Amino acid sequence: MDQNTAFQRIQELSRQIEHHNHLYYVSAKPVISDYEFDQLLEELIRLEKQFPQLKQPESPSQRVGGTITKEFKTVVHKYPMLSLGNTYSETELREFDERVQKIIGDVPEYICELKFDGVAIGISYENGVLVRAVTRGDGVQGDDVTANVKTIRSIPLKLANGNYPASFEIRGEIFMPRSSFDKINDTIYRQLQEDGYNEEEIADRLLKNPRNAAAGTIKMQDSKVVASRNLDCFLYFIYGENLPFKNHYESLKQAKEWGFKISEFYLKSKGIDGVFDYINEWNVHRFDLPYDTDGVVIKVNDFRQQQELGFTAKSPRWAIAYKFKAESVSTKLLEVTYQVGRTGAITPVANLEPVQLSGTTVRRASLHNADQIEKLDLHEGDYVFC
Repeated sequence: MDQNTAFQRIQELSRQIEHHNHLYYVSAKPVISDYEFDQLLEELIRLEKQFPQLKQPESPSQRVGGTITKEFKTVVHKYPMLSLGNTYSETELREFDERVQKIIGDVPEYICELKFDGVAIGISYENGVLVRAVTRGDGVQGDDVTANVKTIRSIPLKLANGNYPASFEIRGEIFMPRSSFDKINDTIYRQLQEDGYNEEEIADRLLKNPRNAAAGTIKMQDSKVVASRNLDCFLYFIYGENLPFKNHYESLKQAKEWGFKISEFYLKSKGIDGVFDYINEWNVHRFDLPYDTDGVVIKVNDFRQQQELGFTAKSPRWAIAYKFKAESVSTKLLEVTYQVGRTGAITPVANLEPVQLSGTTVRRASLHNADQIEKLDLHEGDYVFC
């Protein structure tokens, strides 16, 4: 095969692979088998090895990983990644609505979205090609994790033809689906069991929850390991100059057309009452989802009104996060043991009957000191909440 023929075939393979990637990981409507997909990818990798000068930074072969990052470069955000104000209170949410109405002089239209429990990311595109992905960091600057983000199959490396701006940034949340989390922990458990670790030692070494697992994974040095952990990502906000929409609702619809994975569970509501309906619904149904959520984000829809509302030093005045109350479950206290730390400090540990809590199996809990045990009047065989 000559170079020109190889170039044409690489282009066609790349187009097919990204199309099937989108159908599988974004639309959840695959039309070919995993075997057929793997055959296409293997052919692309083989041709790129044979003609390395034809390999592009946005090639689908980047998704299998292999890049080693010894040190993550610090990047200053073009648009600061501010955090949202949080509330657990209906009263505070109504006060937020009153402040918004007072400033804009009208009843606002809100967009309600699920608050995904993961790692915030800002992804920049130039002429439709992914060029950089940066973590939140301190909000002013974050870490360049581009090589690792390229392994996430729901994030497009190159956009299809469309009316997207020449340069823009899209923000979202990288998360680990519960199925991936459970699979990784099952593998760790079996390996440690084979290596002779006891149940208590194994419990200490398992991944604690999907959020922490996602945060640790996205900062791994070997992108091939990142690729194997099957992270996912929902995108939810676009920054750029002269964007082709007037409100947040339009931007979500447009981003989906460009090929981004947008959660289908968002709601447009005129006024605050519909917001509470949305919160009440998802406070129950969030447990049916295959990933973790910890609240609802409420944003003023109109971009002009967002500009009018402005920002505080730390957060936008046009958005707020309503946090769900932490899940609590009851389980049996089997026994209290004592753990000696590296400094010699002794910590009492409650060994519990294993129980599922927010997607994590809880087996142990620190009791801190004997005074607390006495204060709680704890006895082996008691039932406790965690």
